[in-house]
Amino acid sequence: MNEQANIELIRQVYDAFLNGDSQRLLSYMAQDIDWDEPQVPNLPFAGKRQGRDSVAEFFRMVATAQQLRDFRPGDFIAQGDRVVVTGHYEWTVRANGVDWGSDWVHLFTVRDGKITAFREFTDTHRAVEAFQTGQAGSRNIPVTDSSSPPSIH
Repeated sequence: MNEQANIELIRQVYDAFLNGDSQRLLSYMAQDIDWDEPQVPNLPFAGKRQGRDSVAEFFRMVATAQQLRDFRPGDFIAQGDRVVVTGHYEWTVRANGVDWGSDWVHLFTVRDGKITAFREFTDTHRAVEAFQTGQAGSRNIPVTDSSSPPSIH
């Protein structure tokens, strides 16, 4: 695939995620995808995963642990089989009601029309603070979008 086609593929991935279409979302991924989230203490969905089934479990765990309030991809940059996307998201931790958000960078590797690798870079400190119940300095961020956020099942 060319770079423009790779960008369009990733746009479709985000569309499937935002619409809660887990079947379509997972269909864009290679069976043996390498999935790499930052390792964050006390976050059950953090860390590395291998394979589409493990990624499906990741999305189920994320939806159980927190509710998405806002997800905004920004720039899409492609070179060869890599697509880099910058963006921002806002979450509410279900266990304690703490809101948190961060800018992020997603790095995708695409081969033969499928995502073979994914890596996320985000502010892990913000996530740690949010998931620690009663953490001093945690703050609630007002919800800016009243629409029902997606949930991947």
